[in-house]
Amino acid sequence: MSETSTQPSVAISYAATLSRYLLRMLDSRSWLAERLAASLDRPLDAEAMQAFMAASGLDEARLRGTLRNLRTWVMCHLIVRDLNGMADLAEVTETMTVLAEVTIRAAHDVLREALVQRYGAPVSQTGWEQELLVVGMGKLGGRELNVSSDIDLIFIYPEDGETGGAKVISNFEFFERLGKQLIQALAEITEHGQVFRVDMRLRPNGDSGPLVCSFDMLENYFITQGREWERYAWIKARVLAGERFEELEKIARPFIFRKYLDFGAINAMRDLHAQIRREVARRDRANNIKLGPGGIREIEFIAQVFQIIRGGRETQLQVRPTLKVLARLGERSFLAPEAVAELGEAYEFLRRLEHRLQYLDDAQTHDLPGNDEDRARIAQAMGFPNFAALLEVLDRYRTMVSRHFERVFGDPAEEGHTLDSMWASAGDSGQAEATLAKLGYRDPPAAARRLAAIRTGNRYQQLPNHIRSRLDALIPRVVEAAASTSGADETLGRCLDLLESISRRGAYLALLQQYPQALRRVADLMNASRWAAQFLIRHPILLDELLDARLLQTAPDWPELRRQIAEAVDAVEPDMERQMDLMREQHHALVFRLLMQDIAGMLTVEKLADHLSALADLMVDLSIPTIWRKIKIRHRDEPKFAVIAYGKLGGKELGYASDLDLVYLHDDDAPEAPEVYTRLGQRLNTWLSSQTAAGIMFETDLRLRPNGESGMLVCSLDSFRKYQLESAWVWEHQALTRARFAAGDAALGEAFERIRCEVLRQPRDLDKLRADVLEMRHKMRDAHSGKSELFDLKHDFGGLIDVEFLVQYLVLGHAHQYPELTGNLGNIALLRIAGELGLIPAGLAGRCGDSYRMFRHLQHRQRLNDQPSRVQPLEVAFARESVCRLWQLVFGED
Repeated sequence: MSETSTQPSVAISYAATLSRYLLRMLDSRSWLAERLAASLDRPLDAEAMQAFMAASGLDEARLRGTLRNLRTWVMCHLIVRDLNGMADLAEVTETMTVLAEVTIRAAHDVLREALVQRYGAPVSQTGWEQELLVVGMGKLGGRELNVSSDIDLIFIYPEDGETGGAKVISNFEFFERLGKQLIQALAEITEHGQVFRVDMRLRPNGDSGPLVCSFDMLENYFITQGREWERYAWIKARVLAGERFEELEKIARPFIFRKYLDFGAINAMRDLHAQIRREVARRDRANNIKLGPGGIREIEFIAQVFQIIRGGRETQLQVRPTLKVLARLGERSFLAPEAVAELGEAYEFLRRLEHRLQYLDDAQTHDLPGNDEDRARIAQAMGFPNFAALLEVLDRYRTMVSRHFERVFGDPAEEGHTLDSMWASAGDSGQAEATLAKLGYRDPPAAARRLAAIRTGNRYQQLPNHIRSRLDALIPRVVEAAASTSGADETLGRCLDLLESISRRGAYLALLQQYPQALRRVADLMNASRWAAQFLIRHPILLDELLDARLLQTAPDWPELRRQIAEAVDAVEPDMERQMDLMREQHHALVFRLLMQDIAGMLTVEKLADHLSALADLMVDLSIPTIWRKIKIRHRDEPKFAVIAYGKLGGKELGYASDLDLVYLHDDDAPEAPEVYTRLGQRLNTWLSSQTAAGIMFETDLRLRPNGESGMLVCSLDSFRKYQLESAWVWEHQALTRARFAAGDAALGEAFERIRCEVLRQPRDLDKLRADVLEMRHKMRDAHSGKSELFDLKHDFGGLIDVEFLVQYLVLGHAHQYPELTGNLGNIALLRIAGELGLIPAGLAGRCGDSYRMFRHLQHRQRLNDQPSRVQPLEVAFARESVCRLWQLVFGED
């Protein structure tokens, strides 16, 4: 029956043809049919279940009968609604979950009260009353309980101590007795049946462990004995009774979710699944829709392995329901949208089929029936004309699930590699050299020596077996991948540097082993840039960024990225160390994405600098409120504080390793303001520039503030204006031409911009200005003069600094007459504007702009390969000539 029946009696009769259990209950429970008819028009919630118990009586004597009758009503209610198309999967699993919660709490409360009457309340050694935390595991914890499921429970209590009654027992004894009675109240089979089978095997040490354990015992177990499979089990753990769940979560979360990416979980999960597959094959249970190929468990494994790998960093994945996990994996691009859709559809189909198998006799079965009569019932219940039609669709879904499972869990190293023998005999340089020569290496002996040094070295010999086996699987593939690049020898060397640096970190090796496409991208990166290679070696956590090609091809969405990072930082408040690490990890990841796009030729140098500058602004701006919350003595909710960017950041010309030239301002008349904002500035500088376990975010330079290193770390807006108008040197006004508001209070930033324009537009004596600018330029040239025959792109005559000085002179000399020169538009645009205004020849201005662009491109090229910013003079002769001509025209010197 596919449509909702309007007659309850018809709906009940139809469902009874498909469920022998329902038919038996109707025959043996005279009260059931009437109660079903009265309630079928709506789902059952906790309130309805509690009302049923209250009406039936819930004292210790009547507890078992009341709970079992409640279960009968709820179960039969679901069967009728589900089989008549009145309830979806979400209603079925939620109703069963609520039934478990309601019955567990009711039994707990009744039984605890009886024990308290006899022994007194259990209290800690400091006198605090203690409670039993009943933890639901598996599908109960995930709110996805099936209709004939057992329930997996763990019993935990916070602290040891004794009861306070006339007959004293330990807290352990009290809660052990309560736990045993609770199990009996739910699982004992009486004339009314049972409520739930209870499985306690997921507790620490399983059947051999104590029935209950304290917080301290649990934490010690996690640290010393917790096994990999228990991490998967604890993902779904949820406290069903007890108020101190937050304390329990703090104990469990570090055990479940590692601080960093945990790709080693793939191998552990693969081994666990292989054990299940062997057991299924041994018992000839290929038709088991839960454990068999393409079954429910494989979908759950896919969801859980991503949670284990990434849940420590991606807190959004720390959720329990399988479908919700899959959806979030799609949102975060860890699974393709089509994979999420297909797995979700298959999961719903399999769970609906699972329930119909269990509706037959209320048996916890997942096996397809073997007799024709039951097969016909199941087909009809699923809406198919016959079992063959059902099987066709089922097979399609199972094939689909298996395909996605193999994509996630398939072992690329399973079939070996053609270069395995070469690596196995790496100590035999003759064999290795011949193989490397065939692969196209330019210097096979050197490459062979490097491989032999690794193979015979102490580090390799001392590796644990499971890590050494991963390295053995990887190195032949690294040799092959490096050989396919244009600089095979250099690429191999850099790749081997990376492998040696991560050789004791099995998770990273597992990532490269599991995802060949990531290894391919590593080889391309190592080939393209020495600086990029060193960046990846310093931050191997970035290997994760290589898994999703879409991330490497998408322009940054800065508002969305800001929202995500702010959400992640707020989620770990007040853990300052974790916040600093998290921001560094996010910064490095975003720099790495830009780096990959840069190497792929997707970004101009100008666009790259815009992105890097926007990223720096974002990180500084997010840091301010995070730090402000941690200042205990603060006089306002939002700081009147702004960060002014100078230099490369100010001009939006930031490079990968550029320092941040910063000035801190405040605009607050409160008496305590100078002290509070100085503290904020100090902490902000520490926050940005400290070395943590995750590395460093930025090197900062604060010497451009008024009065330099001898000046106040944070300057008031009024004193900044006074200094700039009355005391600043010309070179400080030159620096101001590239300054801009970067982070903090926007109104203060606008006020700074007004002061900046006011200062830049002061009338100046051009001859004196020219002399001052030349004096400063001569000092800089003397300080950086070298004997190299190569041309220094930055410091030599006709290079980058000369263009910048030309622009700064033109701005300071003419902005009082032409306010458009005060715009922070970049040197090329300002040269063009100066040409249009007739201050310099327009054609020469354009050529100088082209020269400046060329110098920046060459400087970027050199830095990508970790080379000094020097090139052959002939390479830049024409570009340099344009700058020298303009210099001579403006300053009158060659």
